[in-house]
Amino acid sequence: MCNCEHHPIAVREGVMETSPEETAAKVTDVSVKGETAIKSEFLTTKEKFHKFIDSQWQGSKGDKASDNDADNETKETSVEEPEPKKIKLDSEDRNRLDGKRLRGQNKSRPHTKPTTYDEKRLCLSVIQDNRECSYGDKCRFHHDIAAYMGSKLPDIGESCYLYDTFGKCSYGLSCRFAKAHTTSDFKSMEKADLVKAYEGRTLVKNSLSKELQNRLRKRSVAFKKSEEYLRMLANNKEKKEKQGNGDSCPAEVSAALTGEKQHDSAEAQVCTNKEFPVKTLGPLTDADVIKLRPSEKKQVDFRDKLYLAPLTTCGNLPFRRVCKRFGADVTCGEMAMCTNLLQGQQSEWALLKRHESEDLFGVQVEGCFPDTMTKCAELINNNTDVDFVDINSGCPIDLVYKKGGGCGLMTRTRKFEQIVKGMNYVLDVPLTVKIRTGVQEKSNIAHKLIPEMKTWGVSMITLHGRSREQRYTKLADWDYINTCSKVASPVPLFGNGDILSYEDAMKARETGVSGIMIARGALIKPWIFTEIKESRHWDISSSERLDILKDFTNFGLEHWGSDTQGVEKTRTFMLEWLSFMCRYIPVGLLEQVPQKINERPPYYMGRNYLESLMASQNVGDWVRISEMLLGPVPKNFNFLPKHKANSYK
Repeated sequence: MCNCEHHPIAVREGVMETSPEETAAKVTDVSVKGETAIKSEFLTTKEKFHKFIDSQWQGSKGDKASDNDADNETKETSVEEPEPKKIKLDSEDRNRLDGKRLRGQNKSRPHTKPTTYDEKRLCLSVIQDNRECSYGDKCRFHHDIAAYMGSKLPDIGESCYLYDTFGKCSYGLSCRFAKAHTTSDFKSMEKADLVKAYEGRTLVKNSLSKELQNRLRKRSVAFKKSEEYLRMLANNKEKKEKQGNGDSCPAEVSAALTGEKQHDSAEAQVCTNKEFPVKTLGPLTDADVIKLRPSEKKQVDFRDKLYLAPLTTCGNLPFRRVCKRFGADVTCGEMAMCTNLLQGQQSEWALLKRHESEDLFGVQVEGCFPDTMTKCAELINNNTDVDFVDINSGCPIDLVYKKGGGCGLMTRTRKFEQIVKGMNYVLDVPLTVKIRTGVQEKSNIAHKLIPEMKTWGVSMITLHGRSREQRYTKLADWDYINTCSKVASPVPLFGNGDILSYEDAMKARETGVSGIMIARGALIKPWIFTEIKESRHWDISSSERLDILKDFTNFGLEHWGSDTQGVEKTRTFMLEWLSFMCRYIPVGLLEQVPQKINERPPYYMGRNYLESLMASQNVGDWVRISEMLLGPVPKNFNFLPKHKANSYK
């Protein structure tokens, strides 16, 4: 692997010569444009920056590269400017343009499945102790080891992280580091001491079993508690219709819930021979037959914690492990759709997985109806190991909002109440909620909703200081968050928005919030948790940042696999993360500390080549960084991040 930091490259190469007057004007101009002020000696132009990056990369690969190779390199790494965004239509044709239905933002970006990079894979029966294949002649995978090894892509490195860490690699010959644990006659080696040390240890929990998946697909899973709650809702609705009172009264629903619980408890104590949904082992205890009261549920102390926000795409398990190393206290899985979980979709259940290092972990679910959300909560409660469950009522995307989920729940208070109370009824762990200030930009409603949520039984509220219309533009309203924290007391309220340094965190804590949630700040600099806990600005070196990416690579290979499919999946998620990480500006280059999250970095040269490379906002340069850690990209590799607006030259 190439460590370009040590290349003897002058720091000032490619930097414009400017006078003190011009520098002062530049700094002023930068602040007007919303760009970060950087010391003048590091500033450069777009053309000079890319010329420097490209020339030095070619030099690091060897000065003997031919013009042909240079052309190929340009084709592989450069990305043309994307098409301008299509205008929003106000007419009936909003959903159709040029005969095609618009299904979301930036969905046309190239997306290649990792499986396409490994056209002919080795059969699992060969990988697993060379056993007989159950598909026989109909199997479409390789069984001839010699033929497979002849067509297999070359190994990436000399050592395999899985083999070095766990004593064996479950991917065997298909591993892209196979030479580290394969004998000359294609047999896999093991380290007995390491294998024994990890024997019986579960590193990742909450996986979906085949048995449960089949039951979910056949709809044979029993949701007894959910059905009880839904019957109560239906009965209460019928009573209201008969009485002609219109809207349901929360007090009566609560009374119905209390009465039902008392009835269930009495019935359970009398009929101990009743069949229970959970098979018990050993003596029958009260906990097996009597439902927990709210005061007896598992309690979680959220106060003064640093909470890593649930981040779609980038907030995967390997990234959360990186943040845990830097001091994140609370972690949460990516947003999962409740309907997909109830259908047993493997890809959705993967979002619930929990690593053993995540000591305070929750899952976030999204939905818009009491029946599906309550059943989903019961499913999670009975089949996973989590410390809390979070309802996403802050998601701004159209796909979710137009169905009544995400931010849509904030304006559907009756449904929202039924969802919260239903989930609380079936859960044995705390229920939390994430909201925004409101839907419209100048119409905040969170302060009206929070007092109601307190009566519904919410254990913690997280408030993002922007409305749905704002998305991620303009600054978060921390004055409003402060107001809401007072309204929420004694229920803990976490603030979220625009935290990129320990100074931002200190100002946030002065507002009276119980804790802070960090989202984009953790993507730009995951070491922000260390900075906050140690109250300092960390001028982290480019080699230390590369080491962080190495850790992510190793965690990714462990999580997604060390075969070609796993390698390319790890690369894809790394590139998505680099689309945020490139926004970081080293502390030593700043004219004024700290960097603000709403200020864009101008073109600048780093203190060495690697620091300059990491500052590039061109997707081709991110691919180069990934090649340092995961080897060359496949010939048909194509990648464009979700945030394509700033990922091209």
